Amino acid sequence: MADDDRKRKMADLDAKLAARRARDSSGKVHQEEHYSQAQHAWRMVTELVAGLGIGFGIGYGLDTLLGTTPWLMVLFTLLGIAAGINVMIRTAKEIQKAQEARTAGPKDAAGTRTPEDERE
Repeated sequence: MADDDRKRKMADLDAKLAARRARDSSGKVHQEEHYSQAQHAWRMVTELVAGLGIGFGIGYGLDTLLGTTPWLMVLFTLLGIAAGINVMIRTAKEIQKAQEARTAGPKDAAGTRTPEDERE
């Protein structure tokens, strides 16, 4: 009788542990996705600031060499901002394409639906 009670308690404990592990593992996926989104945001900000800084540096250097202060600095700063925004938009499109690929389901290498998908 005591062995049956002990086995039942152990089975209940195993079930509780399995449920807890399943719940904890699903939380990690959300947390990892959250960090992934933050990494994408930092990447985009870094690209914008890098474009701004490089444009400013090139413009300032050319202004110093050519004596055209501040015209080339202003021009290249604006070009740097435009380049940074262009790279940000391209990065956002890459992220969106990856997100759509994850949610769209199985596809072949060409990006079209497979014949198995058509049957469903």
